[in-house]
Amino acid sequence: MNKKRIGVIGIIILVLLGSIVGGSLYMIDYSLRPVNRGKDMEGSMQYMKQTYPHITPWIDSLQHHHALRDTFITAPDGIRLHAFYAYASRPTRHTAVIVHGYTDNAIRMFHIGYLYNHSLDYNILLPDLRYTGLSEGDAIQMGWLDRKDVMQWIDTAPSLFGDSLKAVVHGISMGAATTMMVSGEPLPDYISCFVEDCGYTSVWDQFKKELKSQFGLPAFPLLYTASILCDWQNGWNFHEASALRQVEKCQKPMLFIHGDKDDYVPTWMVYKVYKAKPEPKDLWIVPQTAHAESYLNEPEEYTHRVRSFVEKYID
Repeated sequence: MNKKRIGVIGIIILVLLGSIVGGSLYMIDYSLRPVNRGKDMEGSMQYMKQTYPHITPWIDSLQHHHALRDTFITAPDGIRLHAFYAYASRPTRHTAVIVHGYTDNAIRMFHIGYLYNHSLDYNILLPDLRYTGLSEGDAIQMGWLDRKDVMQWIDTAPSLFGDSLKAVVHGISMGAATTMMVSGEPLPDYISCFVEDCGYTSVWDQFKKELKSQFGLPAFPLLYTASILCDWQNGWNFHEASALRQVEKCQKPMLFIHGDKDDYVPTWMVYKVYKAKPEPKDLWIVPQTAHAESYLNEPEEYTHRVRSFVEKYID
């Protein structure tokens, strides 16, 4: 093989490597730094009132009485994190920590805040995850780094609601994956149970599915190199960010909810995490329901299912 041919092959290899790295960096920015509706607080409030009109009087009442409050904490890496909170109508230790989804924010979980605060009369704490709402951060963390932030909010809850609280952690979509990731960690005794609504099995599985459905591409090589670059940029990789492995370690009760028409976080994922989770657990597959629309489609049944579940473990 002559030197000219070797040089051509070398150039081709360099171009391919450059394309793979460039594509992987694009994938990370596309996935973790998207145009973020979660930063639009006013638009998020308008969306919630239009989509869930029955919660508007509750929101207006909280705002009128200055009962919807802001609080901030600082994570160990210096990132300032925000949450909304509100007290129940009477002193109670019953509390819900409510975790939002991908490119959403705490406001976009006010329908679940309504469920707990208005329908069940719980205290509520709704964090803005990193890169959303009023929280700082330079990228979405897909639940894995967020689990540590939620654990810090859990540790903060007694200072807001009292030392004797009993709490549920309830998340939707990425917030559900975060909830499952939290569930595998050592937690205070006052965390009594979990509700996960349409969470994914792992970041790897979700990104693999999106790479195929959006771009028609296989996992190799982009997903592998993007995972390595994410580890370099953010300190975690797509394989370790696994809700599936976390629920295997969870000994506390969990309610799993998923729409049977979900093609964003495919319905098959809930069966895998449900099977992996030790007892006690419960599962509700919501008929004719797409991603994150279970409460929207079945608000009364959703409230009944959640109430029945949490009442078994929060006294």
